[in-house]
Amino acid sequence: MTPLRRSWPWWRGVLTGLIALGLALSAFLSWHYLIGGPVIGCGGGGPCDHVLNSRWSTIGGILPVSGLAAGAYLAMLAASLCIGPATEAPVRRLAWRAMLVLAGAAAGSAVWFTIVQKWLIGAFCPYCMATHLTGLLLAALAVWRAPRELDDESSEISLTIPAPNATTPAAPRRVIGPLPAIGPGLVGLALAGILAACQMAFAPRSVYRDGESQESLPAIDPHDAPVIGSPDALHVVNLLFDYKCPHCQQLHLMLDETIRRYGGKMVFVLCPTPLNTNCNPYVPRNVDEFADSCELAKVALAVWLARREAFPAFDRWMFSFESGDRWQPRSLDAARAKAVELAGQAKFKAALADPWIDRYLQTCIRIYGHTIQNGNNAVPKLVFGPRWVIPEPNDADDLVLILHDSLTVPVP
Repeated sequence: MTPLRRSWPWWRGVLTGLIALGLALSAFLSWHYLIGGPVIGCGGGGPCDHVLNSRWSTIGGILPVSGLAAGAYLAMLAASLCIGPATEAPVRRLAWRAMLVLAGAAAGSAVWFTIVQKWLIGAFCPYCMATHLTGLLLAALAVWRAPRELDDESSEISLTIPAPNATTPAAPRRVIGPLPAIGPGLVGLALAGILAACQMAFAPRSVYRDGESQESLPAIDPHDAPVIGSPDALHVVNLLFDYKCPHCQQLHLMLDETIRRYGGKMVFVLCPTPLNTNCNPYVPRNVDEFADSCELAKVALAVWLARREAFPAFDRWMFSFESGDRWQPRSLDAARAKAVELAGQAKFKAALADPWIDRYLQTCIRIYGHTIQNGNNAVPKLVFGPRWVIPEPNDADDLVLILHDSLTVPVP
């Protein structure tokens, strides 16, 4: 075996490659967090965008978890350079143990953040999932290889120690075996558990991204648009949303209670804003989740135009649970059937052909376009005067706080 192959066998090349990949992905996500703006392939307010801007992407709303991951992978890279045969045995053993602890932390974090994306956010980020898969593979390879490498090292050491009896060779002394090798990995899993506990304990109650438009925004008369609340209310807030957006659905459930907290002095003007390039030129690319968004928005506006008193029932139905424990967007066929049921076939068909629908939809889309800053093009988005906010509230209390702190809507 050549010296190079002895120092860099295939498993060490794979191990180092996985570490480098994890470091690159984590560093890229950390860089995105620092500079803001959309991530390549994650624009348009899609699931990836929601994951990267959720409360779970940081600890306490301050420290990005991708930054912690980048630091861990950097430490693993340093350890990987000290596990070769050219390194002194004590340093090599220390490097392997550090590698096992960090790999265990990466694997535990991968499991935790996969759970977060599946059951807490309800969306997946491909960059995050690639990082998690890298961590799991890295941990499996490290746990598999560490006992073999350190056992070989023990055998080499034993050959250099004279046997107490010249006729009896010295037995190899095992430094670390399969079960002890798992021990440092379990320490890493415990560290990942501490990270999860910190996120649960210190997650900020209200999370949002906000800004102020430098352009004059189109005005919408609440008497001539679909609303939640009284069109005569003192405070008029435009709500930009998509009927296929799960975060819009969660926010919708808080609107009635928020209006009650304001004593009826607030009204939300409903501004359908499809995240689909077929009708929204401000969306950088289409994603499958919003394939029928334009058509669903037009169906909803047709119901309001055909029979205004039926629109609240249609809007609630669009965001209601049909079955199971997670909301699923309504299909286009189901929405049309419900629209005909509520408005009548003839009235719905006539309203769907009315040019007002396209005019109103484009007004909402222009508001959306004028409030895009630093790549913040997600929905739901609340607009009050020139100010806008993309909220992530837990409940109506959070939403009221965001309305006051970000949009400067007076406290009820």
